[in-house]
Amino acid sequence: MSSYTYEAMDAHGKEVKSEIDAASEADALEKIRALQLFPTKVNLKAGKGGGGGGFHTPVSATQKKKGGGFSLSWRVKPKELTAFTRQFATLLDAGLPVVRSLDILHNQLKPGKLKMAIGEVKEDVEGGSSLSEGLQKHPTVFDKLYVNMIRAGEAGGVLDEILERLADYREKAQRLQQKIIGALVYPAAVVFIASCILSFIMIFIIPKFEEMFKEMDIGELPTSTKILLMISGAMLHYWYILIFTPVLFWLIYKLIVRTPRGRLIMDAVWLKVPIFGGIISKSAVSRFCRTLGTLVTSGVPILEALSIIKLATGNAVVANAVETVHNSIKEGDTIAEPLKHSGVFDDLVVNMIQVGEETGELDKMLMKVADTYDNEVDTLVSALMSLLEPVLIVAMGLTVGFIVIALFMPLIKIMDKLSGGGGSGK
Repeated sequence: MSSYTYEAMDAHGKEVKSEIDAASEADALEKIRALQLFPTKVNLKAGKGGGGGGFHTPVSATQKKKGGGFSLSWRVKPKELTAFTRQFATLLDAGLPVVRSLDILHNQLKPGKLKMAIGEVKEDVEGGSSLSEGLQKHPTVFDKLYVNMIRAGEAGGVLDEILERLADYREKAQRLQQKIIGALVYPAAVVFIASCILSFIMIFIIPKFEEMFKEMDIGELPTSTKILLMISGAMLHYWYILIFTPVLFWLIYKLIVRTPRGRLIMDAVWLKVPIFGGIISKSAVSRFCRTLGTLVTSGVPILEALSIIKLATGNAVVANAVETVHNSIKEGDTIAEPLKHSGVFDDLVVNMIQVGEETGELDKMLMKVADTYDNEVDTLVSALMSLLEPVLIVAMGLTVGFIVIALFMPLIKIMDKLSGGGGSGK
């Protein structure tokens, strides 16, 4: 255990200097953050195991391009960006300037794409650019929704509030996504393990029984046994087809969805799948309502908000409906009317949005619809889990039962033959 000296900022923007015992510099950073502090400098205390390198000086974007701070982590995790947004909002709310806040957050980020982007944004802001202009230069890190909300916050002088809303939006969207993914982990794991076990039986065990049946010369095998041996032989001699067929289907699917027409067809098909289609549809509607509500609350013009949402729905069918709404509003129509004729949004969404337009509380109504649909997605996910578990159990039972019956029927025939042969010899 070593001692580290550190400098940090608390939630009110006050500077804190102290010492902490930790096993490593990374451990020290975690302990400091656990104290609700934002570390700006961490050094190994002199005489406690070495000299004082440590975490303190931000690496500039220029230095990174020359090789300093290189990292193989070129994908920004949504959770990492959400945590950055929440901390950024806290620092601005505490009264820190934008550049100072970016400097603090840049220092505590792990090496990677986000850290590099924040370093370059900080330099742009120091050079006179607005924060939104700096973020806009990194579209792979900060999407149009993020940039436009920041721009609206700068225009209204409420950047800290906008960042809070953006963090809330991202957290709720991630929570919904995690629930859906989490619900599919268990059945996927069961199917994978069962497939591995069945493949092992088919490739290594069944051929041994086939050799035994030939040696015993029991004559005509039962139909179920012939089918089992045929499947086993196919898996043994043509195993590469089992591996490459799913890959081939996946490649064909990817080629289809790369075209706008193909993507529209596949998304429409997914929406028709029982239970899964309901989850996808309600998730897309929830994302639409929450995103539009967040943008409207942040002061983004409705037409610009709809243009952003079109790219963020994740479903081509919903995106086309949003495009229809956008074009109708340009011609002076309301939001509710084109939504009603789109065929994607049900009466609940249309009616609540219509009430929101009439009462001037569209943003609140959109958020209520999003919360309602999030709850419905939870219900559908639970129903999916309740349905998948017995289906998987029954499917496994039928498969194992078929194998057992197919193998035992010839064995019974052998036993009868031996028993008959023994009786005739007495």
